[in-house]
Amino acid sequence: MPVYEYVCRQCSIPFEELIFPGDAPPICPACHASDVERVLSVVAMGRADGGEPARAAGPCGSCGDPRGPGACRLN
Repeated sequence: MPVYEYVCRQCSIPFEELIFPGDAPPICPACHASDVERVLSVVAMGRADGGEPARAAGPCGSCGDPRGPGACRLN
């Protein structure tokens, strides 16, 4: 089952919740408010074969394209 990330709209505390199909919306573990917003999760990147961190696509110049900034067209 997926783990979703939420932020409480009352106290601004971020938290994660394991959600099963048909579950009620989560409740903030800090203030017990039910007014929460699901947010995008940050994806963890694994390591490349050589043990170096794998590069994630990012703004121009940080994707690691060997041709240089602007070559990958992610801009």
